[in-house]
Amino acid sequence: MMSYGQQGELEALLAAGFGGLTLNLLREQLPHLGLRLDRAAAEMRAFAGDNAVDGLIRETAGDAFNSALLAMMRERQSDGSDRLGEDHRMLKRSFRTFAEREVKPMAEKFHREDLLIPDELIRRVAELGCFGLSIPQEYGGFQERPDNLGMVVVTEELSRGALIFGSLITRPEILSKALLVGGTEAQKRRWLPKLASGENMVGVAVTEPDFGSDVASMGVTAGPVEGGWLINGTKTWSTFSGRAELLALLARTESDPALGHRGLSLFVVEKPAYDGHAFEHVNPRGGVLRGRAIATLGYRGMHSFELNFDDYFVPAENLIGEAQGRGKGFYLQMEGFSGGRMQTAGRALGVMQAAFELARDYAASRKVFGKALGDYPLTREKLARMAVTVQGCRQMAYAAARLLDDGRGKLEASMVKFLACRQAEWITREAQQLHGGMGYAEEFPVSRLFLDARVLSIFEGTEEILALRVIMPAVLKDVLDAA
Repeated sequence: MMSYGQQGELEALLAAGFGGLTLNLLREQLPHLGLRLDRAAAEMRAFAGDNAVDGLIRETAGDAFNSALLAMMRERQSDGSDRLGEDHRMLKRSFRTFAEREVKPMAEKFHREDLLIPDELIRRVAELGCFGLSIPQEYGGFQERPDNLGMVVVTEELSRGALIFGSLITRPEILSKALLVGGTEAQKRRWLPKLASGENMVGVAVTEPDFGSDVASMGVTAGPVEGGWLINGTKTWSTFSGRAELLALLARTESDPALGHRGLSLFVVEKPAYDGHAFEHVNPRGGVLRGRAIATLGYRGMHSFELNFDDYFVPAENLIGEAQGRGKGFYLQMEGFSGGRMQTAGRALGVMQAAFELARDYAASRKVFGKALGDYPLTREKLARMAVTVQGCRQMAYAAARLLDDGRGKLEASMVKFLACRQAEWITREAQQLHGGMGYAEEFPVSRLFLDARVLSIFEGTEEILALRVIMPAVLKDVLDAA
């Protein structure tokens, strides 16, 4: 992390602050971890008690450090651009400008009136190329190979304007990754160009009323019939599924319950786009699909739907991988979710950055007992901690995205999703707290950010499932292998 500080004095302070904060938390928590792996525990305790570590913690814990950091941040914005190449810096600038001009002015209206993102804004953001970042040029994308780092950068800037705009990329991202890994050549050429151009929007239909993270136990069925499959059952929390023309549907194709997740297959379900909070589609080839939007506290503008499939016909060629893809839906869905989790970390970054900026500006203008709120040491400590946390999460996300670009990093994507989403909740809370009573008023945007941040730790893998089923087993394996 300190090597990043060589990019500039502000980056050095941010890096040092995040390092000191992290090491102090580690040192405080070590006695409570109950580690039984003596060698690993001894090494961690020795590291946390090292003189250099103590020095860094002391150096970054006082008001002098906080004042210097915040004073420098008033002179220039640190948004992670220093660690990006010129192409990605230009991408970041372009989408930041778009978000400032087109997204942010509309964000409160979408939230308060629970409006659907209009097609005109989707068209404009598609023209900037955001949907083609994870799709190769040969299938209509914008680069020779998927650009996960670019996807995170774009998502961050759109989410800084409004979380729902950063979320536009998520579902096409998930479906495109599943198609690239498991789709037939005909399927890739049929759907990927329309995903890359933004012509087709996507909803992901995985969660069920009785089965959320327990994907292997899901009950929606796909029964074979002549020429295709009949889908029956209910999905829930399927975001943007009313407006979407395509649904990535995970369904059980094998009747043997002992097969568990190996009995699942992934389908592309086609439907018309619908506005509003409810729809009913009578399939010309048989069956009915009904959708009902679920009222939510925040994350408005896309609508999350409950979907009911009643003998809904899906042609055989819409099973991803066709015959070879039968029973592989769980694995294809997980391929998509690795990118989705990385993208969700980008959404958290945008929400965090927006909350920090609102808190910083409010603290500078709000007068308390004759001086600006931001002139009090406690306020400076809060703002400095927020700033270094945003920057630390950002650099972790960028590093994990680069690993995905190299064909690695699925574990790191889950880890940074866990961290960034949890920190987004804390930072939006602190920003709201600094606003005092006005932070609870709907007219102040920080209240929307607080509500939006809460969903980040729940979707794309709850933090409990990520910790217990994904991150912990992998980390413990590495520790045990090294012991």
